Amino acid sequence: MSRLPIIAIAGLACENSTFTPSRTRAAAFRPKRGEEIIRHYDFLQTDTALGRAAIWKGALIGYALPGGIVERASFEELAGEIISRLTDICQSLDEPLDGFWFDIHGALYVDGFEDAEFELLRRIRTVIGHTTIVSASMDLHGNVSHELAHETDLITCYRTAPHVDVRETKERACRNLIQVLDTHNRGGSLPLKAWIPIPILLPGEQTSTRDEPAKRIYAAVSEVEKRKRILDAAIWVGYAWADEPRNRAAVVVTGSERDAVAIGAEELAQIFWTSREDFKFVAPTGSFSECLNIALASTDRPYFISDSGDNPTAGGSGDVTWGLTQLLARPEFKDSSGPTVIYASIPGPAAVEAAAKAGIGATLTVTAGAEVDNLHAGPITMTGRVHSIKHGDPHACVEVVLQVGSVFVIVTKLRKPYHKERDFAELNLNPRSADIVIVKIGYLEPELYDMAKDWMLALTPGGVDQDLKRLGHHRIQRPMFPFDTVFNTEPDLRARFIPSSRDPLDAHDK
Repeated sequence: MSRLPIIAIAGLACENSTFTPSRTRAAAFRPKRGEEIIRHYDFLQTDTALGRAAIWKGALIGYALPGGIVERASFEELAGEIISRLTDICQSLDEPLDGFWFDIHGALYVDGFEDAEFELLRRIRTVIGHTTIVSASMDLHGNVSHELAHETDLITCYRTAPHVDVRETKERACRNLIQVLDTHNRGGSLPLKAWIPIPILLPGEQTSTRDEPAKRIYAAVSEVEKRKRILDAAIWVGYAWADEPRNRAAVVVTGSERDAVAIGAEELAQIFWTSREDFKFVAPTGSFSECLNIALASTDRPYFISDSGDNPTAGGSGDVTWGLTQLLARPEFKDSSGPTVIYASIPGPAAVEAAAKAGIGATLTVTAGAEVDNLHAGPITMTGRVHSIKHGDPHACVEVVLQVGSVFVIVTKLRKPYHKERDFAELNLNPRSADIVIVKIGYLEPELYDMAKDWMLALTPGGVDQDLKRLGHHRIQRPMFPFDTVFNTEPDLRARFIPSSRDPLDAHDK
């Protein structure tokens, strides 16, 4: 090809729990459009190898904080704009679009569309055609259906959890796309794709790559990728908090030689399957009360507790008051001289407004929480002193810290995850000097993990309950581990070769 290839970019990303009563709307995706997308990725700048290797055209990308099901009208609004923008891009070209980067998560659940990523890409294909080569980048907590694997030509995902390789994965997806475009335009064939679904569905808190067996399983991914004739290898854990048939673990390996691709895919599927009994939680677990008792008895400070059932970064509504209600009822924390506790966080727009109006140092009574998810506990009323106020946070909008006894409760206008030390420092809180820090999260993100002297995972209720059987899945394909522990026959872990999107998809082997 004498000219540079032209590659368009689009995608919508979110994890959507079907067990969370909240709904996700278009504004939550905070869309980026056109050149704003190109500026967003440093590896696409004109002073980089990838930036110089193609002409990149942004359509629309959007990333929403995980939550409840995406409203159909919101999906149609964003998908419609993607189609419109891609149509404009294609109509401006003298030749068909060469490539397309599908920038997604993989756990999008839209009202009326269970396999939402496939539905979006199906619509995109009606604009860009089936000769355009598509490369998708995903979260390992996404889902790869037979149909999605067919519509993509290349597909890859993160190899770490917590996800410290997000940028690396997206760059790899683009680099693979450039490589395949170059090969294809010199007369080479498209890569072969081997897909293997694995009947395992586990929460991320049992599959962190910090720990075994996920650590060795994901180490094997890069070893398979290094082999001759292999372009990419990937394992998806799947998304545990949506109840849909596509949700399960999966392996996809792409490459140029059939036997090499099949062997690599089957090795990865087999190591995942045979390790199923070895997956454990990333930390000691207990009820919320048990975790508090152990934290109080420990001399390790700060002691972290994950209030995991309402984790907003996994799809929880963020406003379940179960944990906070129990915390504030404890006699140990009634007086300001008690053990210092930071609780992050609970949404309460009216409470935030009242506290911000009263100002730092004021004492007032406010009610917060359970406006969206009141299935487990009702709103909580607290009397405390306003410790700090912050305006302008991109997620929370406004944050207030209310000191109730010895507990510093972060109250937000909109829900927000607390992952970094600066999230606390900007609120005049020092988690390193606290006795106990309670965060609505699953596994601790890197900064918190490094800060914690010890920690536990509280098995609390909510839309992302770690006790999957308690949630009541009824539409996932069965048998499925750990919902089923006895399999009458071993699962079929042979490689299924998915045809190119240019060829019809056979309905078998789903």
